[in-house]
Amino acid sequence: MKNTPFSLIMLAFLMANTMFAQLLQEKENFTRQDTLRGSITPERDWWDLTYYHLDITVSPDDKTISGENTIQYKVLQPNQILQIDLQPPLVLTKVTQNGKSLDIKHDGNAHFVTLKDQQHIGDINSVIAYYEGTPREAVRAPWDGGISWKKDNNGNHFVASSCQGLGASVWWPNKDHMYDEVDSMLISVEVPKGLTNVSNGRLRNVKEKENSTTFHWFVSNPINNYGVNINIGDYENFSEVYKGEKGDLDLNYYVLKDNLDKAKEHFKDAPKMMKAFEHWFGPYPFYEDSFKLVEVPYLGMEHQSSVTYGNQYKKGYLGNDLSRTGWGLKFDFIIIHEAGHEWFANNITNVDIADMWIHEGFTAYSENLFLDYYYGKEASADYVIGTRANIQNDKPLIGKYNVNNEGSSDMYYKGANMLHTLRQLVDDDKKWRQILRGLNSNFYHQTVTTKQIENYIAEQSGLELKGFFNQYLRSTKIPVLEYKIEDKKLTYKWNNIVEDFKMPIQVEIDGQTQWINPSSKNQTLKLKSKIPEIKIDRDFYIEVKAI
Repeated sequence: MKNTPFSLIMLAFLMANTMFAQLLQEKENFTRQDTLRGSITPERDWWDLTYYHLDITVSPDDKTISGENTIQYKVLQPNQILQIDLQPPLVLTKVTQNGKSLDIKHDGNAHFVTLKDQQHIGDINSVIAYYEGTPREAVRAPWDGGISWKKDNNGNHFVASSCQGLGASVWWPNKDHMYDEVDSMLISVEVPKGLTNVSNGRLRNVKEKENSTTFHWFVSNPINNYGVNINIGDYENFSEVYKGEKGDLDLNYYVLKDNLDKAKEHFKDAPKMMKAFEHWFGPYPFYEDSFKLVEVPYLGMEHQSSVTYGNQYKKGYLGNDLSRTGWGLKFDFIIIHEAGHEWFANNITNVDIADMWIHEGFTAYSENLFLDYYYGKEASADYVIGTRANIQNDKPLIGKYNVNNEGSSDMYYKGANMLHTLRQLVDDDKKWRQILRGLNSNFYHQTVTTKQIENYIAEQSGLELKGFFNQYLRSTKIPVLEYKIEDKKLTYKWNNIVEDFKMPIQVEIDGQTQWINPSSKNQTLKLKSKIPEIKIDRDFYIEVKAI
C-alpha cells in the first residue's frame, strides 16, 4: 500500500473517526432530550439494573421489530416513577408489573412509567416493556446507528444492529445510560427459517418452528447497552480453543458461507490479538461468555463478546495504513482495534459518554501495543507517531457532561499519543504494563470516570500528572518546546501550555541521552561544544521550535 494516495488514506481515517461522532459532538446548544438521555435523572437513580430478558421477533421482509424486554431491578430508594428509554419511530405499547398495566408519560425518547406497587428498599422487582415498529435504519453504519437491513450476494437477508453514541434505545427499550450496566442478560431473537441470529454471550438453545427459528443467547457478565447486538444472516460457524491466562477460551467465528475459506485464514489475527492483549492488559474479561467475531454488512464494532467484523478480509483499515508507515498493514485493523475494546469499553466503561476517550484512546493505543508485542518497540513507536498526522486538535478530548455529548474524534490518536508519551514518563516498561493490567483488574467490570483513571495512573506511577492530563485531555494545546543554542549554552522552555503543566523530556546531546525539565520560564544547560548535535526524543507528543 505504499502507493496508496494520501487523500484516500485520510478519507478512510475521517470516515472511521469523525462521521460517527458528528451527530453529537457538533452540538453546542442542548435540549431537554439531550439531558434526559445523558444524565442520571431522578427516575433512573433510584433503581439498579440486575437482569434483562430481551425477547423479540425480527422481520427483515418488512424491516420491523416487535417483542418485549423484562427489566429486573433492585430498589435503592423509594420512588414510584421509572424511566424507560425507547426512540421513535419504535412505539412503547405497554408496560406491566405483576400483571398490572401501568400509566406511561411519553416524552420523546424517554418514557416515564408510574408504578402501582410500593417500591421498598432492597426489593428485587421487574417490569415488562412491550414494543413494536420500524426502528431507525442505519444509513452509514456504524457511525449513525440503527439497524442495517442488507442482503448478501446470494440474496439472503443480512441484518445487524449498531448504536454507539445514539444509544441502544434506537432498537430496544432499556435504561439507556452508561452508568448502570445490567448484571446478566438473556437475548431471545426469532428470525425467519434459514437464517441465524448471533448475539452476545453463549448460545443457550435454539427453538425451531415451522417458519422461524428462535436463538437464545445468555450473557453472564455485566454488559453496557450499546454492546448488546443482533446479527442475522446465512452464517457458517467455525471455532477454536485458545489457551489463555484463565484457562481455555472458546473463540467462535460466524461468517457468511461464501467467505468461510478466506475467514479461516484471515481470522488467524484473533488468537494473535488475544495473546498480545492478555500480555499487556490482563486476562480477557469475559471467559464465561466466550469470544466471537461476527461478519456484518458494515465496518465493525466492539459489541461485547460478539465483536462485529466487516473489513473485507483485508489488512489495515479497508486495505489502508492509517499510520502511513507500513506497520498498519501487518494486522487487520478491525480485528485488533474492536477486540481491544473488550478491555477498554466493555470491561472498563465510561460512566458518561463525555469520557469516551477512555474507550477510544486506550484502544487506539492497543494497536501499537499489538505491534510492540510482535515486532518490537521501534515498530510500535513508528506506528503511533505516524498516526499523529490524523490529529486535528479541533476541540478537547473530553466532551460536555450529562447531555450525551462526546469530545473530539481526536480521542483516538491524540489519546494514543498521550498514552505513548506517558509510557516514556513512567520510563519503566514493567511498571507500565503493571499499570495497564492493574486498570483492568482494579476496575474489572466497572463504569468509571476520567478522574478515576487519572488518579489510578498517577498513584501507580508516582508521577504528578494533573497538568499533564489537563493539557492533553481538556485543551487543544500541544506543548511547544522552544530552545536556542548560544555561547555553549542551551536555553529552553515550554510554551503553549496550561497552568501547572509539568513534563520532563528526554534529549540526546552529542550522542548522550539525558532528561531535562522545561518550565514556562527559561532554563539553561551548559554544553561541551559550540555546535552540538541535539535530538528531541520523538516519542513525546510535543512540537519543537528552535528560536
